[in-house]
Amino acid sequence: MLKNRFPLSAWLHPLLAVLIGLIGGAIAISLIGGNVMDTYAQMWKGAFGNTYFLTNTLTRATPLILVGLGVSIAFRAGFFNMGSEGQMILGALSSAIVALYVPGPAMFKLVAAILGGILAGGSWSAFAGWLDAKFRMNLIITTLLLNYIAALFAGYLVAYPLKDKSGSAALAQTMMIEKGVWLPKLFQGMSIHAGFIIAIVLAVLLFLFIKYTAAGYEIRMLGYNPLFAAYGGVNRGKVMLTSMFVSGGFAGLAGVVEVLGMQYRYTDGMITNPGYAWSGIMATLLSGAHPLGTAIASILLAALQTGGMGVERNTSIPLEISSVIQSLLILFVTAKFSYTFWKRRKGGKDDAATS
Repeated sequence: MLKNRFPLSAWLHPLLAVLIGLIGGAIAISLIGGNVMDTYAQMWKGAFGNTYFLTNTLTRATPLILVGLGVSIAFRAGFFNMGSEGQMILGALSSAIVALYVPGPAMFKLVAAILGGILAGGSWSAFAGWLDAKFRMNLIITTLLLNYIAALFAGYLVAYPLKDKSGSAALAQTMMIEKGVWLPKLFQGMSIHAGFIIAIVLAVLLFLFIKYTAAGYEIRMLGYNPLFAAYGGVNRGKVMLTSMFVSGGFAGLAGVVEVLGMQYRYTDGMITNPGYAWSGIMATLLSGAHPLGTAIASILLAALQTGGMGVERNTSIPLEISSVIQSLLILFVTAKFSYTFWKRRKGGKDDAATS
């Protein structure tokens, strides 16, 4: 019952979701008078056409992978962490503050900024878990609402006490971080940075942790069957707080790599506007919360987004076509998830009736 099932059936649903998304996108392209094959060819070129576009896609995928990995831990344990956006915001803001104001050599500040972002995101997520464990407050609602608190709090800080007044007064942002604290680029002249390597390594490590360690087994057990897990001695509160902290820590790290690898400061709206957190959650749902599958799904979603820009540049089809495909992916995954949840509840009632 608790074995890790990821062979054919687990690959079939994501591939079917992608196929449905592409078919729906083709219908939309045809309705507005575009050439389907040419549009998809331009989308492929915009995402993977050359080294420059490929590295842009992988750069875009980096925060999605990290957010998705964090969400997958919570989902595997049976908890819904919908607060990745707020956790990512606080991680990004904290890393910028540490990089700017903590004294010491550049390497020390880089490590401190990374740890500070992870701690901020993890603590914010664990707080929601504590509210559930202590007061039975609904985890979905609290994590969603905490997103607004984090975004508004960060917006206030960079608009007033931490605002960079040396540059453009029109932008609410911190000062620029010194170059020695930046994450190194993997290729000169390209956007991809060391954060991508960190994300891939963590995806592999998380897969090994979930599959081969005792703690990973407890997380899977709690997610599959909470009653059986309790009978087996798994402490729900402890596993919840730990998994929520780690989940938020991954989201915080996603914010860190955006600040230290791309923006080099925290700017109000830099996390919210691109929709990194929600794309990361979608990648997790698309992959069935499998760590390696989440990394692949994140790259796919990033390719849709960067490829959509190529479509808009080279054809008459608007950028929103990629949003149409993503929306269909979400619809399919949500329908599958809802059906699985309904069937599981129905099965539970049937078991109760026959016992």
